[in-house]
Amino acid sequence: MIRMVNLLELSENEIKAKLRKGEVKVAVFGLGHVGLPLACAWLKAGAYVIGVAKTERKVSLINKGINPIKDEPTLTPIVKKYVREGKFKATTDGVGAAREADVIIIATPTSVKWNEPGKPLDLSILREVLETVGKGLSRGNIVIIEPTVPPGTTLNIAKPLLERISGLKVEEDFGLAYSPERIMTGHAFQDIVENYPKIIGGVGPKSSKVAKALYEVVAKKGVIVLSSPTAAELEKVAEGIYRDVNIALANELAKLSHLLGIDFDEVRYAANSQPYCHLHKPGVGVGGYCIPIYPYFALHTASRFNLELQLTRLGRIINEHMPEYVANLALEALAKLNIRADEAKVAILGLAFRGNIGDTRLTPTLDLIRFLESYGITDIIIHDPYVENNPTKYPLVKNLEKAVKGRHVVIVATDHNEYKGLKPSKILQLSKLERIAIVDGRHVIDFRENVGGRVVYVGVGRPWTIL
Repeated sequence: MIRMVNLLELSENEIKAKLRKGEVKVAVFGLGHVGLPLACAWLKAGAYVIGVAKTERKVSLINKGINPIKDEPTLTPIVKKYVREGKFKATTDGVGAAREADVIIIATPTSVKWNEPGKPLDLSILREVLETVGKGLSRGNIVIIEPTVPPGTTLNIAKPLLERISGLKVEEDFGLAYSPERIMTGHAFQDIVENYPKIIGGVGPKSSKVAKALYEVVAKKGVIVLSSPTAAELEKVAEGIYRDVNIALANELAKLSHLLGIDFDEVRYAANSQPYCHLHKPGVGVGGYCIPIYPYFALHTASRFNLELQLTRLGRIINEHMPEYVANLALEALAKLNIRADEAKVAILGLAFRGNIGDTRLTPTLDLIRFLESYGITDIIIHDPYVENNPTKYPLVKNLEKAVKGRHVVIVATDHNEYKGLKPSKILQLSKLERIAIVDGRHVIDFRENVGGRVVYVGVGRPWTIL
């Protein structure tokens, strides 16, 4: 039985030594795309890990040594090994897990209410988990919050809630820090362990010391300690906004390139040869529970100070408009084929929000479908080799020929590797039609191939071309 330790009373070297020797218990709340990779990273660092999940199904799978996240195959041997060795278990008992642990990691989702006006914050799951943790908190523990949150959340929500429920005082009895996850679906474990430094913001010097020492064992790229949890929270939000705003810029320039009859890829390649220019790629939109959400965290925080983040808001407006823009390209393509919208048969290649994963959270493909429907296009079939659970009412197939056969317009919505080698001639052949249109939302189709004038091609940031 591993004995609990008072981490706040130990030196950094003592904390590291205990972690490496397996004398530190870590409870990870949330075993999804963030939590399970984190649990595996702590296991590899030497910790005994208790994973807390909401459903019995996930708990059962993990306790059998099965990795439930198909987009993270790297985790499969780690879960199997440490469950078999008795160093990793899952449970739905959050209070019990917190009581048993020395380190408590919160990796549950935060979001906004996406379909409500103004997209109000939704921190309900985080609050619920904090209440659970507070009931099991002990002296000497440290709580580390990992999900992206509006700046000020750790100090203004987590700290008073934990202190009130536990009856303990932060920095005197327990530690509290914010350390944002910095991962991308598909290689989350590598991002934590190998690819990036870990950001730490403790509520005081003791919390920062403990979090720094622990994560210096986990993260090979080291730890960057910021002055406060709020600084660390803003850092993470800033990362996402940087990408969102730059994608919006790429989308705007791509629209201009299209109207000028030039290929944005050509412009982007040349512009990025200058070291101060980092143009991103345009596309159908921005999906996932990261980049589309973070700007709203900043916007809500800024509104408390009557500050309008104009560029941040405009970036969101541009990117949320892109599915409508692509739907309009599809409508124009149908007109060039002399086919009415209500007679059109459309294939969409890609339902996931990003290439080579099966994650459909906030995927722009769903908005694309809604706009197509608003134009009267309802004969739609979707192809995606990775997605298992179909959130739409339309057929989802894994056979490309079945998806494309008889389709007047083929829209590429996701940059899966399976689409990057596709030639217009192949798509035309599979369609078995005399003429088709291709709307390339991800720049994966070679639009320079000559197929005898039988393909109408357009891309986001590419000109109309008869192939």
